Amino acid sequence: MKRGQIIGRRHSSTALHLYVLNMTTYDFISANKRKSVLLIIIFTVLVLMLGGLIDYVYEGGGFFLFIAGAYSIIIGLMGFYSGDKIALAVSGAREIKETDNQYLYRMVQNLCLTVGLPMPKVHIINDPAINAFATGRDPNHSSIAVTTGALQRLENEELEGVLAHELSHIKNYDIRVMTLVMVLAGTVAIIADLTLRSFLWGGRGRRREGDNGALLIIGLVLMIIAPIVAQLIKLAVSRRREYLADASAALITRFPEGLARALEKIGQQAQPMARASGATAHLFIANPFSGKALATLFSTHPPIEKRLAALRHMTGANG
Repeated sequence: MKRGQIIGRRHSSTALHLYVLNMTTYDFISANKRKSVLLIIIFTVLVLMLGGLIDYVYEGGGFFLFIAGAYSIIIGLMGFYSGDKIALAVSGAREIKETDNQYLYRMVQNLCLTVGLPMPKVHIINDPAINAFATGRDPNHSSIAVTTGALQRLENEELEGVLAHELSHIKNYDIRVMTLVMVLAGTVAIIADLTLRSFLWGGRGRRREGDNGALLIIGLVLMIIAPIVAQLIKLAVSRRREYLADASAALITRFPEGLARALEKIGQQAQPMARASGATAHLFIANPFSGKALATLFSTHPPIEKRLAALRHMTGANG
């Protein structure tokens, strides 16, 4: 086969990958917008159910139900408009300007021009582990955070791959779903725990006389499973989003091996991030508790080995 035919086939393969990826991206954007609405609805229903149960048992006359409704609205709005600030604060991220770190800032800037995204706010997390995450409600209100470990230990092409991955999350509206999950799922778990403690140890004398035992059992079951439901809501952040962001990053940089090498370095880490939190773990490019993402039912990240295989398959298809 002639050299020109080989190059033509490679270009054709790349064009096909781009076409399929764009179709998938549009589907993900639409799905993520629907998920955002669904998450808020599920959260509101759960809080209202807990509020109604407390209202019945303590004869609140609708007071506790009203409080639950108002609270769900406030938390829903806070998750939508301020969830990114919470995620950044919990992670210890510090916003920088171009003069603070020109290398990082300009790399993000150049990638945004390539992708056609507005410039997000750039943050640095003072942590020796290699990791990064993106957050926000939409591309016009987004932030990207990178650890000092990533800046110090990743080569240029590797860091570029990580940043392209995070920008793909911004473009696909993954950030909206992931940020809402952090706030809403965490709040459901806290409310359920406080309600259960109130029922078990709080003011029995204030309760309605002759309570229906079956109702109380149902209420206790509801409060016990609410944290589990919150975890299932968290799993709305599909593992597929990581594969899509990896593929998008590879096509943005035209060098899948860069991100693959970065993931390999992340996978070799033994030290967890100092401010790793279960509430924000799903936001990061890889599990912040250790370098090896565990392939368990409740993991929001696919195993790094599978991500590497997918990236290197792209390298073989285009190389």
